[in-house]
Amino acid sequence: MSHWVTTASMKVSVTWPRSRNSRARTGPYTGYGGPEVLTVSQVAAPEPGPGQLRIRVRAAAVNPIDVRIRAGMMQGVFPVDFPMVPGWDVAGVVDEVGEGAAFSVGEEVFGVATVGGYSEYALLDRPFAKPRELSFETAAAMITVGEAAYRALEHLGVREGQTLLIHGAGGSVGTVAVQLASARGITVVGTVAEEDIERVTGLGAVAVRYGDGWLERVRAAAPDGVDAVFDASGAGVLPDSVALVGDADKVITIADPAAARHGVLFTGTDPADRFPQALPQLAHLIAAGRLDLPLWRTYPLAEPHRPTQPWKPAATAATAATAAKSSSSPDAVTDHRFFSAEGSSTARTTRAR
Repeated sequence: MSHWVTTASMKVSVTWPRSRNSRARTGPYTGYGGPEVLTVSQVAAPEPGPGQLRIRVRAAAVNPIDVRIRAGMMQGVFPVDFPMVPGWDVAGVVDEVGEGAAFSVGEEVFGVATVGGYSEYALLDRPFAKPRELSFETAAAMITVGEAAYRALEHLGVREGQTLLIHGAGGSVGTVAVQLASARGITVVGTVAEEDIERVTGLGAVAVRYGDGWLERVRAAAPDGVDAVFDASGAGVLPDSVALVGDADKVITIADPAAARHGVLFTGTDPADRFPQALPQLAHLIAAGRLDLPLWRTYPLAEPHRPTQPWKPAATAATAATAAKSSSSPDAVTDHRFFSAEGSSTARTTRAR
């Protein structure tokens, strides 16, 4: 079975019955639109090339960026060739190996799929061994959110004793960034929804309510000033964030396509800009209980529209990923809902707190 997994900011998991032939079920779309454009179809199972692995997907993550791309909101940044099978973050069991591949059939791995991860099978160019203590769902759920949080901190170069403002600290990426920064001795101030204040405070941040007046609230929370800003919300906060720190080079975003207008770096579009080497470290931190990435919900891959439909926040809002049921075949699609409430109406309908 395959599943979608969702996080506190978003991850969902999905289920399929096992295929017995060389065909693979996938969840593509053939045009921009809402969740209704997602379909279920069968295609030839991909064959691994030299150095590649093919895995039976046990969990695949649904990220907010997937939703934005599908809706046509990111055409200038992520152009799409249809039909498009969404999803990148996957975890599963090695099913077939290409010449020179570093893993063997039957090993459990996770990584970024070369093509859409909403599928029974996926190819990996750079797989990582999944720690035994880490579930498939959590392994898939942490890839984009964990790497994005780690990358933002590396780019900003924030040091121990400095103060970092994170917009969208209650979302999936923000949740991880708060913990990583706090562990480095960085003072974190995070803008969050009212209902996330207690949870984010518990992660080590000084949490303030987002929305009108956020700038005054941040200044009150950090009277000695803010050294850098990480925008994970895409809520139009860049102009005031630049003014707050006095230097656009000290502000970074993963969510606001208007970044260039403000002289701010939009990170994540260039594969060379990413830090996949951080993933094994993050996986082991989660497996050791030193990084919290709670699971939120799972859905069957056979119902690809469900992870991106609006829902009310669940009681387990602290989750950063959605769990999938385990089974002998790919089980889950993880829905990384790290759109924070500070973002657009789309973000509000897809975020699980």
